[in-house]
Amino acid sequence: MPPLTDRTWLWFAAACYLAGAALGAASLLRGRRGSTAAIYVVLAAGYAFQTFGLYLRGVAVQGCPLGNKFELVQFTAWSAASLYLVVGPAFRLSLLGFGTALLAAALGLAALLVPEWDAARRTHIFGGNAWIEFHAALALFSYGVFGLLALVSGLYLFRHHGLKSKRVGGAFALLPSIRDLDVIGLRLLAAGVVLLALSLGVGSVWWQREPASVNLPKLLATVGVFVAYALALVLRLRGRLAGRHQALAGAGLFLAALLSIAPVNSSRFPAEPAPSTAPEDSAR
Repeated sequence: MPPLTDRTWLWFAAACYLAGAALGAASLLRGRRGSTAAIYVVLAAGYAFQTFGLYLRGVAVQGCPLGNKFELVQFTAWSAASLYLVVGPAFRLSLLGFGTALLAAALGLAALLVPEWDAARRTHIFGGNAWIEFHAALALFSYGVFGLLALVSGLYLFRHHGLKSKRVGGAFALLPSIRDLDVIGLRLLAAGVVLLALSLGVGSVWWQREPASVNLPKLLATVGVFVAYALALVLRLRGRLAGRHQALAGAGLFLAALLSIAPVNSSRFPAEPAPSTAPEDSAR
């Protein structure tokens, strides 16, 4: 039996994330609080599969697997799952686990089901420079944080709708207070801004040494995402952006962050055709 490919392990991960989302959805439909432990275990299994799949991809491309849109999206999903597994239990919010599973499943499946995103792979994309590799990984990890922020923002809007319509039963009863959701959202927003700022700081040190290595579309996209989130944080701390408007900003800005992946990916060095797909992939 031939060894399993990186994509096969990523399919296993997507299946686990989808199972976690199904567990959460079933709890919502029953109007009962789901088992946080059960969703956590399923997410952890998916995370392990995804980590190993990305590890195999990293070995193949000889660096952090961030060389095409497929890898960028997979890494974003991995980052969101990483953050939830570390800090999620502290929030004691089972619906956040459901949302994380749904987000990771959606991103993972989207990457796997769009062949064009993985049609070409790039090797040595960071030229052996550990600092640039760290800069890129940190930036994508901040996108994972912003993904969780978008989930919390969605839960806030859902809770806000329940309060306005005076509905407190069913799924609305499973949510924490709107104040708790606001606090969680603020912490995630601050964490994401700090991580992206650190990433840009690390990148700027290298860019000052090698100004020719700076790609304008990539720079504008990344800085634009940072400025938008940083402005949202400043307005939130000053009380100018709060409540429903803050939640809408958290959800909308993440969509903008995902769209910024396209110019970031287009800035890479010329790509090589991907190896022919393994039998288990080509049979799909």
